[in-house]
Amino acid sequence: AQYLVASGGGSLLPGGSLRSPCAASTYNHNTYRMVWFCQVRGHGRGGVAAIRIRDATTNYAATVKGRFTISFDHAKNNLYLEMNNLKVEDTAMYYCAAGDGRFASLWHGDYDSWGQGTQVTVSS
Repeated sequence: AQYLVASGGGSLLPGGSLRSPCAASTYNHNTYRMVWFCQVRGHGRGGVAAIRIRDATTNYAATVKGRFTISFDHAKNNLYLEMNNLKVEDTAMYYCAAGDGRFASLWHGDYDSWGQGTQVTVSS
């Protein structure tokens, strides 16, 4: 089974930047996709950014496009989410997830392995 550990959360001022890693225990290079979701307390999880491992095809939610970048380091088996120009509305718990599939999907139902979440708080 896949084991994921997300970290790198924190408290920042609006406009700040953060890079969060998610360590993956194993993955299938040819069929895997990985994703970052965010969740505000009392609300469902929303897809933020996804990547297809085979060819690094990415997919972003409209609210973060141009500000966030998802990437995967094959040498370290680490997924990353680089967040720039952070806004107060980006405040949430961020989860990484993984699963087999063809597309870099932002739908939570397409993923079956989940990390424990890391909190990102943006406030002035």
